[in-house]
Amino acid sequence: MSNWMVNEGLSIIVILVWLGLNAFLFYNFYQVYDVGRRYIYSRHLYGSFLALARAPAACLNFNCMLILLPVCRNLLSFLRGSSACCGRSIRRQLDRNLTFHKLVAWMIALHTAIHTIAHLFNVEILVNARVGAINGTIQAVLSDLGDRENETYVNFVRSKVPNPIGGINVAFTFLAGLTGVVITLALILIITSSTKTIRRSYFEVFWYTHHLFIVFFIGLVIHGVGKIVRGQTEKSLKAHVPETCKDNFTEWGPSNEKCPTPQFAGNEPMTWLWVIAPMVLYLCERIIRFWRSQQKVVITKVVTHPFKTYELQMKKKGFKMEVGQYIFVQCPAVSSLEWHPFTLTSAPEEDFFSIHIRIVGDWTEKLAQVCGCDKTEFQDAWKLPKMAVDGPFGTASEDVFSYEVAVLVGAGIGVTPFASVLKSVWYKYCSNASTLRLKKIYFYWLCRETQAFEWFADLLQSLETQMQERNNADFLSYNIYLTGWDESQATAFSLHHDQEKDVITGLKQKTLYGRPNWENEFKTISSTHQSSRVGVFLCGPENLAETLSKLCIANSSADPRGVHFIFNKENF
Repeated sequence: MSNWMVNEGLSIIVILVWLGLNAFLFYNFYQVYDVGRRYIYSRHLYGSFLALARAPAACLNFNCMLILLPVCRNLLSFLRGSSACCGRSIRRQLDRNLTFHKLVAWMIALHTAIHTIAHLFNVEILVNARVGAINGTIQAVLSDLGDRENETYVNFVRSKVPNPIGGINVAFTFLAGLTGVVITLALILIITSSTKTIRRSYFEVFWYTHHLFIVFFIGLVIHGVGKIVRGQTEKSLKAHVPETCKDNFTEWGPSNEKCPTPQFAGNEPMTWLWVIAPMVLYLCERIIRFWRSQQKVVITKVVTHPFKTYELQMKKKGFKMEVGQYIFVQCPAVSSLEWHPFTLTSAPEEDFFSIHIRIVGDWTEKLAQVCGCDKTEFQDAWKLPKMAVDGPFGTASEDVFSYEVAVLVGAGIGVTPFASVLKSVWYKYCSNASTLRLKKIYFYWLCRETQAFEWFADLLQSLETQMQERNNADFLSYNIYLTGWDESQATAFSLHHDQEKDVITGLKQKTLYGRPNWENEFKTISSTHQSSRVGVFLCGPENLAETLSKLCIANSSADPRGVHFIFNKENF
């Protein structure tokens, strides 16, 4: 069985098990409130909406437990980067957990919607029953319970105020109603701000509103403290048998030995049991991250590059990294609250770590200013700002040395993780090429504008020169594609096509125009490496990820001894 089938199979199994557990919880809790003896009288008041409210509540607790786990980045990063703790297949599943995080979020939204709508019907029914809109019925008798001494109520609405004022009172005077409004609004803001458009264009909005999950979980834990959902007590069930007494509701009373007044009690809140463990893990994770972020970071060098890109080289005591990892960066001089993720572009073999930052928003522009990137001349008095760094965190790119052949695909600034990979490969190759499992690299870089090539061209030129000096120029095959160009540019490029070096990059490999024919590229690679494991690594847009993922599957051999393409994508 091919490796991609194993990995895809594991992902499908995880999703099916998750869906199965949701269905199991929904069905079982629906049955408890739909046919359970304890809730016979509750059903006479609520109808089927009681079960429709409680069943999704159980699924909501289950999914809220799951959604906190991927947030604990330090734990996942430790497992993700530790080959001693888990194998490559498990580490790949940890990468997929971040995608699973989104599925769980949508499941939470679905169950919250069902739970909320069912409770809206419940409140309307209970308010109407309490004000006597259905006098002479068992619903009216049940609603009046609790008005007299030695009685417990089943209808939690105690005031006789008709709808819609009665329903509004329930929403804002009961703890369950108030917390329900708060957690629903928090969830709406979290989900809407997580859309790709807002996340990419207004990262601060996404970052701040996502922290409303703290409000969401606090509200969720105390939502059931009021115990408004009530059922008949076990002791009362022995003295008052609802199956026989429900038809004689007009004769209930303390003097009736066969059917005394039924007694009710609220359900104990259970949400905290579901979320306590991941909340403790998350709290520990935040403490670790805070401790790491307080360690001193020194900016040793600031380098400005073309295309509104600048590089920060830094040092931090005890900092250890692997290729392709990323860090969170905070600059108090810009903002004391904002943390932004950046891929490390340095190699583990270097005595510093670096990031390349492109100016695409207010935060990156302000950081460039406080770092002096807008200064034409360096001034001795210029003081570099303090920086806080959290990380590094693991990514799929760490697995690049586990393959015999690697295909690296970067789109625009998405090339940054491969700067680290290519540097580290070269260091390892120069140190001892015989121990390097990786024998061949295919590198593809797609950019819309010519300026985008300039900041990375120096690294490629250095690798190209050094590999030619060692007579191993075939170790790295790179293809650079300019996807956005006009006729005037094409004419200028054609005039210089016969020159030894490319007019844009200065490399011997000429820049290509348009987009790669991925089908042909994969067929060429598979025919060249007929019995190899080929790791395909992408840092780029989702549509390209979908294309490469399908091609990896289509071009992998069913024979275990044949070629196998394993797709990996950056997930942050």
